[in-house]
Amino acid sequence: MKKIYSLLFFASLIFANNNVLKEAQDLEKQRKYKEANALYKKLLQKDSITNKQVTFFKENIDKSKDKETNLSMQQMLTSSFDIYPYKANYFLPFSYDLKDKNDRENAEAKFQISFKKPISYDFFSLNESINLAYTQTSFWQIYKDSSPFRETNYKPEIYALFPYKNLDHTALKAYKLSLMHESNGQGGNKSRSWNKLYLEGFFQVDNIFIMPQLWYRIPDSKDDNPDLYKYYGYGELNLAYVYKQNLLKVKLRNNFNFSKENKGLVQIDYSFAFRKNAFAYLQLSSGYGESLIDYDKEINRISFGISLSR
Repeated sequence: MKKIYSLLFFASLIFANNNVLKEAQDLEKQRKYKEANALYKKLLQKDSITNKQVTFFKENIDKSKDKETNLSMQQMLTSSFDIYPYKANYFLPFSYDLKDKNDRENAEAKFQISFKKPISYDFFSLNESINLAYTQTSFWQIYKDSSPFRETNYKPEIYALFPYKNLDHTALKAYKLSLMHESNGQGGNKSRSWNKLYLEGFFQVDNIFIMPQLWYRIPDSKDDNPDLYKYYGYGELNLAYVYKQNLLKVKLRNNFNFSKENKGLVQIDYSFAFRKNAFAYLQLSSGYGESLIDYDKEINRISFGISLSR
């Protein structure tokens, strides 16, 4: 039963009451654009949970004479800390690996949580933003007795995003410099971790986005996966195609060792909106390095579910 409750909990995040949005869409179909826009504005402003919490704070909480104390109280009571989605946030209740492995069931659940916190703007006078970010990807043996978490990868990072402005209007829109740590939080023979610096570019051609990434692994005296480059290579290429409410993303990785042991990864993510800020999500993965514990094991996985950001 607890598995059913878990699925119902995540589903309830998606199928929340959304009558105002439906009414606005109906008005738009009837070409009553003024009335529809008023409802859309209501969704963005008056009906947001954060604004309701701020209103509650202003009207119901006794204020201090000190401004900084008031700000701290407001942050505590409204959870308003300017935290935003970073990578995709999804819950995929069905994730099936076609490759049999002895230590797990083929079917499991996979989910990812990812957010960022801007900490500085224009520090280098380049219109850049400096951000703290955190991404967590978990593999949950939900269909197995006791439903253990098989693997979780933790990725804290700090990065600077620099917009690129050129009078000749080039395809390069921005570049990013990041310092990331990734580990699976385990010990002994199951311990996996590495630190890397990476540089990523953001190019746009119409509604196609091209994001090449190159990384350098920082040497570690206690290296528990010294052959990681053999499977991850020295970078990856991310592509994204946007059409109306559809988003198709492709991740490509290869070690370019064609003469001996060629290893790589292909991952395809497709999503489309079916509610406001709710998306149906399909993910296909084949190759090496989907997770740290399996970086040297081949997987062929199909997963589907829902996402709240993409």
